[in-house]
Amino acid sequence: MKEGPDIARIGTLIGDPARANMLTALMSGQALTATELAQAAGVTLQTASSHLSKLQDGGLVSQRKQSRHRYFALADPATGALLEAIMGFAASRGHLRHQPGPKDPALRKARVCYDHLAGDYGVRMLDSLLDRQAIRPEGDGLVLTPEGERLLGEMGLHLALLRTSRRPMCKSCLDWSERRSHLAGTVGKALLSHFLTSGWARRSEDSRAVVFSPEGERQFGALFPAFRVSPAV
Repeated sequence: MKEGPDIARIGTLIGDPARANMLTALMSGQALTATELAQAAGVTLQTASSHLSKLQDGGLVSQRKQSRHRYFALADPATGALLEAIMGFAASRGHLRHQPGPKDPALRKARVCYDHLAGDYGVRMLDSLLDRQAIRPEGDGLVLTPEGERLLGEMGLHLALLRTSRRPMCKSCLDWSERRSHLAGTVGKALLSHFLTSGWARRSEDSRAVVFSPEGERQFGALFPAFRVSPAV
């Protein structure tokens, strides 16, 4: 066997349909029980437990116990970024699964990608931040500029606290539906949290969709001038 990273193992772990469905469900950023993940995967609880053990051993999910329950989540932001990148690659090659219904346009409009905003709104938000030079490209990544620091400060976000994280402040993440980049990193996470806590948007109860209120869309459009409100779904 040749030396180097074992991508075959990761590919095998993600490639199983049941495990892929579980990982996709965990892209919501929420911790789920084995029972909930079994339902998402369409398998029995015993089979789900076996899959989760393999995913945990492979470093893709983590587990925590709370009272009598065990909850599972993606291991870290890098896992979420990997899955979203694979989704983008699959979509670009035409490998799509389609279930008709209202969730599809809602997910494409705005959704959670692990802990930040994705979809049309997420891409347009990054476009606006780049356009107003609040964020700029540097090397292979993105950096927050003084204009960006001013903007976040006006929103009430605490930059000193964001900088304590070991994660990058700003990071691009390939969007599977738009096939362009949206904003990840601690700034992307903080912005999504701000939209939710301010009441501009809410998480859908049965999908990864993020639903903006009419007032939230107005505030969002004012904050990101390059953003244009799309028709409601």
